[in-house]
Amino acid sequence: MSGKDTDKKVADRYLKREVLGEGTYGVVYKAIDTKGNLHLVFEFMETDLEAVIRDRNIFLSPADIKSYFQMTLKGLAYCHRKWVLHRDMKPNNLLIASNGQLKLADFGLARIFGSPGRKFTHQVFARWYRAPELLFGTKQYGAGVDVWAAACIFAELLLRRPFLQGTSDIDQLGKIFQAIGTPTPSQWPDLVYLPDYVEYQSVPAQPWRKLFSNG
Repeated sequence: MSGKDTDKKVADRYLKREVLGEGTYGVVYKAIDTKGNLHLVFEFMETDLEAVIRDRNIFLSPADIKSYFQMTLKGLAYCHRKWVLHRDMKPNNLLIASNGQLKLADFGLARIFGSPGRKFTHQVFARWYRAPELLFGTKQYGAGVDVWAAACIFAELLLRRPFLQGTSDIDQLGKIFQAIGTPTPSQWPDLVYLPDYVEYQSVPAQPWRKLFSNG
């Protein structure tokens, strides 16, 4: 079947969802004939970033890493300009086409943000990509939680393994602080007021060269 035939078949059965418009993320389609059910179909992508990171037969040059991270940030920036939080950023939700283009996918946890005082659940993201404020139970947050997850993905690209692999929320926070240091009151004045706040021993940040010596 030709590309045009495929496009026509898709157009006959599905409505293209364009809430965001054109951006670096997977195109989503909603079935027209649902018979009361919702069906979503995603464009086909060859692989995902997790598979690339795990495959040691794939050499990732500094230019490759920079390119993947840049595409990730561009996709996020576009979503954030449209006031959309992804809330599930992780390598296997970053799909890669045969031409190397990376797209954000799996918007199942995505929400519109920006309304003053709006509260969300803090139980979002896989733990290894969850920002400290979420681990401390905050229900008011913005684009920073997506950016934190993107930074964890960048570290994973450098190391070829997950950066901070906590076994619980408490352990995850401990690993974060062991790596980048325990925040001081001047750095994070409102930390003690977060719902699930617990005090951690003060430790300094590790040198970047030590953290990424194997990267």
